Amino acid sequence: MKRDIQHVPYGYEPPVEQRKGTLVFYDSFEHITDQELEVAAKTAADRRFTKLVLYPLHEETVRRMTKEPVSAYYKREDRLHEWKREQGRSFITVESLEGKRKKYTPLRHLLEIYSSPIFLYLTPEVANQFASYSSFEEWIVKIRLLLPAAPSSLHPRLLKFRHRWDVIGEERD
Repeated sequence: MKRDIQHVPYGYEPPVEQRKGTLVFYDSFEHITDQELEVAAKTAADRRFTKLVLYPLHEETVRRMTKEPVSAYYKREDRLHEWKREQGRSFITVESLEGKRKKYTPLRHLLEIYSSPIFLYLTPEVANQFASYSSFEEWIVKIRLLLPAAPSSLHPRLLKFRHRWDVIGEERD
């Protein structure tokens, strides 16, 4: 077995990684406009994330969360793929694990597959729904949340963990 030996000049420092982490847009994408997708992509670029992952929820998941009818998963997923192609940005990914509908934990999958830190990009409504789950306190210490706007009313758990989420464009003290 031959080893390749590489020489570097004395005092060489590898370049500092300019981009890190993953921004995951977690939504049904039923009512999300192209303009809102643009805001998410701009946020990912401005905050120097390595990836923007679009994570469409399966219709059964959406029905359990909101009790609202939603179009078929594949239609929403196809729309996201089309939007991604139009953008021509290589750092955008459409995650299709949810379409398989196996017994799994989406957040655990995201933490295993994508580079840390993981930020969830959630609309204010989805953020409140996410905070209503009993597992919220377990997950909020492993991830952070980014919201495009402040919720009109805050779930008590969102209020309790206010230090773990930010509103885009809002300066923190």
